[in-house]
Amino acid sequence: MTKAEWRRGAVQEGIALVAVLWIVAALSVAVTGIVYAIRAETRTMSAARGLIEAQVSGEAAIMLALQELTSPQAGPRQPWRTLQVSYGGRVIPVEFNALNGFVDINRAAPELLTVLLATAGGQDVQAAAKLAQSIVIERQKPDALGRAQGFEDASELMRVPGVDYNLYARLRALVTADVQGSGKVNPRAAPLEVLTMLAEGNVARAQSMVSARRQSGGAGIDVTALRAEFIDSGIGSRYRVQALVPMADGSQGVVQLHVDVSPDMRAGLPWRIFNAETWMLASSPKGI
Repeated sequence: MTKAEWRRGAVQEGIALVAVLWIVAALSVAVTGIVYAIRAETRTMSAARGLIEAQVSGEAAIMLALQELTSPQAGPRQPWRTLQVSYGGRVIPVEFNALNGFVDINRAAPELLTVLLATAGGQDVQAAAKLAQSIVIERQKPDALGRAQGFEDASELMRVPGVDYNLYARLRALVTADVQGSGKVNPRAAPLEVLTMLAEGNVARAQSMVSARRQSGGAGIDVTALRAEFIDSGIGSRYRVQALVPMADGSQGVVQLHVDVSPDMRAGLPWRIFNAETWMLASSPKGI
């Protein structure tokens, strides 16, 4: 073999080696991508399975709690109540809040909306008052028949100029569009977030009201420190019902229904569900 032939052979071997190395590298990248995709898909499937499991268990617990709440032995309706329901080997707390324990974005006075936006929304009072007026203007816009459109769902607050998703996310747990009441708030039905707003940001006062309500079994709390013009003592037949489902990995599933506990005569049902949501919490809250 001549020196030129040897050189050509060495070059060809070098090219072949480089090609093999490129192929190995490409296969390695491909395998890594496939493994990552499989892991991502597995996590997605696991999350979806967990969400379905939480939804099924939470809805079952709520149905059992509704049966107890609407039974002839249940007595008069209460603005707030919590039940511990056993289902599927779990103890699932189910909380009932009359919907007028939340701020009704369709009927709340501008002054109440201003306090909501300033306390829970983190806005200064002047900006909150201006945005409250924008909410009133938006809900009063006429539809095709000349009637006020209102809001069909709390998320429709984002129709209002100046209400972005971040602001809506801060208000979401405090508002409803489903009350059909006076536009005032029943503090005996209100969750902690709404009580804090009614107490104009005084968390300690709100927490003491929640503690008093739990100790009395929902019989009553002292509301004399709250602004009387925002307060209503009515209950109505519409509730937010929320179940917290403990999961095996330490997370919690939240199943939330809006329910009218008056019998639905047309459908022949003891109650009517008109809103439903399910989501997951990564860590357990301190309780309902």
